[in-house]
Amino acid sequence: MSNHNEKKINRLAMFFMAVFLAMSLSAQAEEKTQQSIKSSVVVGVVSFQAMIPDNNLENTVICPLCTAAYSTGRIQEGAEKIIEDIFTGKMGEFKEVRLIPQDRVQGIYKRVSSESFRKPLLDVLKKTGQELGADILAVGYIYRYVERVGYDYSVKSPASVAFEIYLVNASDGSIMWRGIFDKTQKSLMEDLFQISSFIRGGGKWLTAQQLSRQGMDEIFKKFPGFVR
Repeated sequence: MSNHNEKKINRLAMFFMAVFLAMSLSAQAEEKTQQSIKSSVVVGVVSFQAMIPDNNLENTVICPLCTAAYSTGRIQEGAEKIIEDIFTGKMGEFKEVRLIPQDRVQGIYKRVSSESFRKPLLDVLKKTGQELGADILAVGYIYRYVERVGYDYSVKSPASVAFEIYLVNASDGSIMWRGIFDKTQKSLMEDLFQISSFIRGGGKWLTAQQLSRQGMDEIFKKFPGFVR
């Protein structure tokens, strides 16, 4: 065999080895991606809801999920979206969590709700989650969102916030976790037990949004272990 033919064969062999190696690396990368997707927790967040009391109930509302009665207060317009965004922002910090786009979640939830209006809410959430391919659905209810009147170091009335968040298992419709925050900021003269809260807030009177963020941090301390 001539040197020319040997060189040609060697070049072909090296080419096919390079192709094989590239295909092997691509397959490994795809397998790792699939494993990553399978190991992630897929979460859909249903739009949070401001709980406005019925005229007959005065300042009392009924939680749609647990059916317990709660005392409510004023809710600033858009408060539900503010707290929902804080929640999804916290969820996005966990690498194990994959959030479903909000418009897709809400579109399917509205359709399933209209088709199943006589069924219990947990059944509606279960069906919604299954159609979305979600592991978990998160729902939240706002009971009070009152903005402070005043400034960082002087207020006429403080911020006051109350909200509740549930995680629902999409496979069986069970409640996996519940977090609740209910707080009206007070001065240290009124309540010395709030000193740690005041320090975290920089020793200032917080806005309702700042108080909500502080509350979200608190309830996330008891968040389920699947995102640790």
